[in-house]
Amino acid sequence: MEQKTIILDVTDCKDLNDLHKKIKVAFDFPDFYGENWDAFWDLLHTECSAEKLKIRGVHTLPEKLLPHFEILCEILKRNQDEAAQYGWQFNYELIG
Repeated sequence: MEQKTIILDVTDCKDLNDLHKKIKVAFDFPDFYGENWDAFWDLLHTECSAEKLKIRGVHTLPEKLLPHFEILCEILKRNQDEAAQYGWQFNYELIG
């Protein structure tokens, strides 16, 4: 069976608001998505059935967004580790 994959294209994100809006669209999060990292973590567990996330456009992020992108990656890594611990699958990768 084919993995469900999400593509998160962060190209043209200028600020944190842009990043969260792209996350909301890519993950198809509901309108009540709070557009903050706690809300992302919560919905990643309750609303995301994807087994793989591919992130595109990281090289286009402005320097001021890089600390926020690091937080995103920390959350994704934590989710990946938890998935492995409980026997389900979730991986992410940067694709250009």
